[in-house]
Amino acid sequence: MVGNLYDFKKDLDQKGVFFCFSGPLSQDLLVEIGSTLKQKMHLEEASNSTVIRVFSMVVEKAQNIIHYSAEKLPPDKSVAREAEMSLGIIAVGYDSGHYFVLCGNMMKNSQVEHLRKKLTGLAGMTKDELKKHYRKQRRKDPEQGSKGAGLGLIEMAKKASRPIEFDFKKVDGNYSFFSSRTFI
Repeated sequence: MVGNLYDFKKDLDQKGVFFCFSGPLSQDLLVEIGSTLKQKMHLEEASNSTVIRVFSMVVEKAQNIIHYSAEKLPPDKSVAREAEMSLGIIAVGYDSGHYFVLCGNMMKNSQVEHLRKKLTGLAGMTKDELKKHYRKQRRKDPEQGSKGAGLGLIEMAKKASRPIEFDFKKVDGNYSFFSSRTFI
């Protein structure tokens, strides 16, 4: 494995990925990731509005992992108020004049079709339709098992420069791995 790490880095470089994290995500870690990304993008002379849009996309995707990943680490009982941590992967890159944010996490197979339907529906909407859909969803109660009436997905679709790309890879009889890429 050690020798393959260089190949892994080269592969990320060839795909335009300049930041990648895989493992347990927490709100504290998200703050540190954001700080690192802002610093890097400012060094590349990205505009403030681009930095903010990329950072907000990273936050939305990381929060989805934190809230919905089926892979969890139990809380550390020795640390006061420590919450369980969710496992996932998040990456940021640059390709063809646009930044992109990738993320992935495990999910229950029973939830795949519902999420696929939501994402497919959002992909078919114009920016105006997304705005109207967002306002409509804000007035609704959250769906069972949802932390925000699906507003995060709509928010990502509104901020994206093109439809969100996504995939589900079945892992076993209970779980699939959900992957998405959003261009800013």
